[in-house]
Parts: sequence; structure tokens; C-alpha cells
Amino acid sequence: MTTQTGHTEAIAASRVIGTTVYNTQGDSIGSIEDVMLDKTSNGIMFAVIGFGGFLGISEKYHAIPWASLDYDEARGGYVVPFTKEQLKAAPAHSINELAGADGESARDESYQYYKVRPYWH
Repeated sequence: MTTQTGHTEAIAASRVIGTTVYNTQGDSIGSIEDVMLDKTSNGIMFAVIGFGGFLGISEKYHAIPWASLDYDEARGGYVVPFTKEQLKAAPAHSINELAGADGESARDESYQYYKVRPYWH
């Protein structure tokens, strides 16, 4: 599936990890720390976005539905269609919690919170 602006369907995970993520106001909110894969459906469950900490201390990790990220070439990063307030109020987890229960709990919570149509339905 292509992104909202028609970017490519395929990208190496190594090019994604570390990329800055911006909110709708154009503010940098963090970066992609990891990408959680759904092995059974061959889909991307969510991007793990880290923000709120300094040098990894007190950092919060958020599961953001992959389809919500759209690459902006001018910024050199991804933009999510969410406000600062939405992101601050979003469910936050440790890395271990994001992978726990096969990631389904964090995935389901994320898709419900951001009101994104689940890819697995």
C-alpha cells in the first residue's frame, strides 16, 4: 500500500530506524526507534516512536500505526497527522511491553487510540 502522498511501497528498515518524526504543527516529536513486524500476516504492526526523554532516560515509547506515517522529503522525516496533545496523551510503554503478548496488546491499543483502520481485518 502506498502512503498518502504516493511514496514507494517498499523501504529497508535500516533506512527507517533513526528517522525523525514530526507532528501536524511541524514540531519534531522524536524518532523511530524500531519497527514491530507481524510475522503471521507479513505486515508492519507499528512504528516504535521514542520521545520525551534525554539520552534514553525517562524516554517513552509509543506504538504508532505504520499507515499513519507519511514521509516528507523536505523535512527528511516522517509526519504523523496528530497534534501535540494527542501524542502527549497517547499510551506509552517500555520496549519490553511493546513486544509483550506478541505486540498485539500495544498494537490494538494504538490503532484504537489513533482511530486508524486495523490492517488485520
